[in-house]
Amino acid sequence: MRPQVLIIGCGFGGLEAARALSGSGAADIDVTVVDKTNHHLFQPLLYQVATAGLSAPSIAAPIRHLFRRQRNVTTLMGEVVAIDAQARTATLKDGGLLRWDHLVVAAGATHSYFGRDDWATFAPGLKTLDDAFEIRRRVLLAFEAAEREDDPARRAALLQFVVVGGGPTGVELAGTFAEIARHTLPGEFRRIDPRQARVTLVEGSPRVLQAMPESLSERAREQLAALGVEVRVGARVTGIDAQGLDFVTDAGAERLDSRCIVWAAGVAASPLGRVLAEATGCTLDRAGRVVVEADLSVPGHPDIQVIGDLAAARSHVPGREPKPVPGVSPGAKQMGRCAAANLKRRRRGEPTQPFRYRDYGNLATIGRNSAVVDLGTPAGPVRFSGYPAWLFWLFAHVYFLIGFRNRFMVLLDWAWAYWTYDRSARVVTQRGQPGA
Repeated sequence: MRPQVLIIGCGFGGLEAARALSGSGAADIDVTVVDKTNHHLFQPLLYQVATAGLSAPSIAAPIRHLFRRQRNVTTLMGEVVAIDAQARTATLKDGGLLRWDHLVVAAGATHSYFGRDDWATFAPGLKTLDDAFEIRRRVLLAFEAAEREDDPARRAALLQFVVVGGGPTGVELAGTFAEIARHTLPGEFRRIDPRQARVTLVEGSPRVLQAMPESLSERAREQLAALGVEVRVGARVTGIDAQGLDFVTDAGAERLDSRCIVWAAGVAASPLGRVLAEATGCTLDRAGRVVVEADLSVPGHPDIQVIGDLAAARSHVPGREPKPVPGVSPGAKQMGRCAAANLKRRRRGEPTQPFRYRDYGNLATIGRNSAVVDLGTPAGPVRFSGYPAWLFWLFAHVYFLIGFRNRFMVLLDWAWAYWTYDRSARVVTQRGQPGA
């Protein structure tokens, strides 16, 4: 029988692994890709959907469409809830059973509220299209509710937007919220001035964008301030409820009354990591990621590989100490290709190769004409900010989008928004009051 490869998850890692399992050395392999959704999502631009800058189809593509020409790939929509490493089976939530000879787990990550999951009701995170739609709904309905509110204190709370977490997602959301209030919505309301809205970014560490050099972090903070965002660093969140957020700084305890809070502070591995640990006895790190071997396989189970955000992987460069791989899309893509290459090597009876991560740098956009770029080059790091960085960020993201239509539509939407400040994806449905 033809070897059966099962790939769980079709994010960046799973997609690259499936694509690499075609052509030379894999033509006789049957690949099954199973995912909870029917689409591959370009997560770096998900915040654009949450802030009404792009529609969902611009950054998402049907998985079946992506593999329509790869005849050895079967796509299934389903959620894996159990894995039997001895029987080599995976059980779906609806009871279906999938058999495999080789397993690649690329289930990704979810939100982490650091043990306070009750905060999720009041401060949604941003990982899926559903999350983006919910955040967009809360932001736009906050302005709608403020238009009807007569009490100044309640109106101020409705127009107070809080983003928790100063990483790339938090910085991008905060900057775009400020642009919406100051450039997109003015002139559309009669009883309120959207420009009076306040946007506060709350970060527990001493600076935003911790993964970047301190000079770029400071430039990002300055650009956020220029957009009207209040940046509170060294602020540890102690409570979130329907009325607002509590946090502690060196100056003492403070509270922000807000009906629209977005969580961008923590990431935890998919719960499938625990399922895999029970099935194989593998070790999980503090974030719930699977500690893998140098070739990305699970210790004692060379037929199982874990990639992407679910893997606590290290980059192995000859002559250097292994370094942790950051949870970014280039890392997941490279792991996917490495997993596929090692699977082919095993079939040929060759030794597998350790994973080596190539760091191409970090990008983050703050807002219109504002971004920071930290590139790794053979000649050393290249760092710049402002308008040139914004252009670089824009074309880099368009380049990596999947499909010509997506690239064209994103460029068209961004060009329109740049010249008009308009955001066309502002259709919402009212499923409850802001903050509910």
